[in-house]
Amino acid sequence: MTGKLVKSLLCISTVALLLAGCGKSEEVGGTIPPQPVARERASSEAAAPAAEEKKEEAAPAAEAPKAEEPAPAASGGGNVGVSMPTKDLQRWNQDGINIRDQLQEAGYEVDLQFASNDVQTQIAQIENMINNGCGCLVVAAIDSESLGDVLGKAKSAGISVISYDRLIMGTDAVTYYATFDNYKVGTVQGTYVKDTLDLDNADGPFNIEFTAGDPGDNNAGFFFNGAYDVLKPYIDEGKLVVKSGEQTFEAVATAAWASETAQARAEKILTANYSGEDLDVWLCSNDSTAFGVENALEAVYKGKYPIVTGQDCDVANVKNMLAGKQAMSVFKDTRTLASKTVEMVDAIMKGSEAPINDTKTYDNGTGVIPSFLCDPVFADANNYKALLIDSGYYSEGDLQ
Repeated sequence: MTGKLVKSLLCISTVALLLAGCGKSEEVGGTIPPQPVARERASSEAAAPAAEEKKEEAAPAAEAPKAEEPAPAASGGGNVGVSMPTKDLQRWNQDGINIRDQLQEAGYEVDLQFASNDVQTQIAQIENMINNGCGCLVVAAIDSESLGDVLGKAKSAGISVISYDRLIMGTDAVTYYATFDNYKVGTVQGTYVKDTLDLDNADGPFNIEFTAGDPGDNNAGFFFNGAYDVLKPYIDEGKLVVKSGEQTFEAVATAAWASETAQARAEKILTANYSGEDLDVWLCSNDSTAFGVENALEAVYKGKYPIVTGQDCDVANVKNMLAGKQAMSVFKDTRTLASKTVEMVDAIMKGSEAPINDTKTYDNGTGVIPSFLCDPVFADANNYKALLIDSGYYSEGDLQ
């Protein structure tokens, strides 16, 4: 009897232990929702989720109705990757800092990287941003056709891509494009030359040369074509003369927008064609190339000083403008473009459509990319104070 009692007690204890173990197992994995979903709804102050959880975050919006309750709209929060080409040009520093600061003010964590004008460095930086769980990428490409593979990874991870200022070509991973109206930048330059020389009324002929931008930058063609289309009728009738004969984009392009490259080419043209003749206009697509041309004019040219155009209102070029070495520069207020880009990022991160104003112009080879285009204006010695100083873009001290 005693033996039977002991056996019974042992059986009861074993069953109790088994029931306790089952209860514990069910509590961990049976009825509680999977942790990635819970963490997906956590506040922006939570630690970054693991790779599996990012897949949950990147799920298409169409799957949202399957959830038991809709995910709340973000009021700011999340990781945004911002990839800029280089710190060597003033404007990219300004663009990157403006975007970073405004995104941080909106509550986002920002990974801002500059790629030293090296494509492989930019690819590696973008890949790190993807692996670190960014929710959106803002990319100003060094080479517009070299990011297809890495951005394909972003698309696979459900990460939206805003092509910033330079349109990224040949990939369907680009979600939106934020830029200034790049063709209009060129038309502003061409119209400035037309009006300054009064080409509709003056007899001419006037001598003109062109310097365009980096052939790897999709925008460079828009800048050049915008200006050339304004001036072509006067070239065709002989009122404008290109003595070097170099007037196609391919002939006048400048790799990496480098000032020294523009200067070397300009010195050759000036020496060969203008040793005893005046040059009236040198149309440069941006300020870094204009700076090179201005150095060449100072070094080897003795004639009447020409009209020199530019773009970006870099400090050194505004100083040259005030010194009479550059006639104008197209002003693209990077604060405006940064603000619009932040609006686009914010909409994306909240699951909405980004604001756009152009659905026809910019085809990157896979289709037209929905775009927002900001308007450029020109600055010269007559209006620079209102545009650059009074607006707070620069201080008087910056231009001393």
